[in-house]
Amino acid sequence: MSDGFCGTHLQIMVRTRGLGRALGQVTGRVIPASDVQDDPVEAPAAVEDIPADILVDAGVEAAEDQPQGFPGGPSDPSVLTAYADHVACSVWTGELSSHGRKVHSLGRPVPAIEGLIAGTRLSPLIACSVDTGDQGLLSAFVERWHQETSSFHLPVGELTITLDDVSSLLHLPVIGDFHAFEPLHVDDAVQMLVDLLMVSPESARVETVQCRGPYVRLQWVRDIYQRRCQAGHWTAAARAYLLHLLGCTLFANKSATNVHVVYLEALRDLSMTERYAWGVAALVHMYDQLNDASMSHSRQLGGYITLL
Repeated sequence: MSDGFCGTHLQIMVRTRGLGRALGQVTGRVIPASDVQDDPVEAPAAVEDIPADILVDAGVEAAEDQPQGFPGGPSDPSVLTAYADHVACSVWTGELSSHGRKVHSLGRPVPAIEGLIAGTRLSPLIACSVDTGDQGLLSAFVERWHQETSSFHLPVGELTITLDDVSSLLHLPVIGDFHAFEPLHVDDAVQMLVDLLMVSPESARVETVQCRGPYVRLQWVRDIYQRRCQAGHWTAAARAYLLHLLGCTLFANKSATNVHVVYLEALRDLSMTERYAWGVAALVHMYDQLNDASMSHSRQLGGYITLL
């Protein structure tokens, strides 16, 4: 088959694309595209038999039927049919949850606990959160993250976040002891809240029931922090402040509202907290959560924009 014939045949097929739909609107029946393209030479003659005004009206109606697409995303969603459920769509529609506002709303620790907070080596997290980000940049990174390799697949190659990045951006220790966060039963979570945050068993129980597990709301932690400061219970206030800080930064999750109580265990003895390799824990947690957050069923990135 010559190149000239292939080119002519391709041009004719392009010109007749959508002809079956136009003819169907005129004749009142559906005409498969294969029936129109089986005889591409005769197709233009069929077009000439249809009044021009009918073809124009059909074209306008077809254009009106076409979806408008997504801002910053595909203009023709007929191919990417599940894009509405992609987390990148949430970035563009403003549904992205940033914990930076929660950190800023709590503010810096009161002077009485500044020394305790600084001694844990977690105080750099107070200034690392952002309220907003470049939507196009975030969307591009989200779409190119793949859990099989835990890396971003870009035109220039693969890119990932390393311990050196964590150390340079967050100024957290990447060398130190590891703390094993064991699975926590709700009863153990209640007891931990009573012992370390000085709340009543009834209050702790109600909160875990509302969160449906060993979790507490970030708003609830902020309230506890204010109460402990007012009562002068500075160690409990420091733990509440750090739990809120960890829940908004290192250990953010897609709930955008809750933090796991298990992290309080690492804050039991604040003099030991500085010995932990927080940077390593942050990187492992971020890889694990990004894998989940990049799936179409997850609508929130939570605080994972901290390192992005």
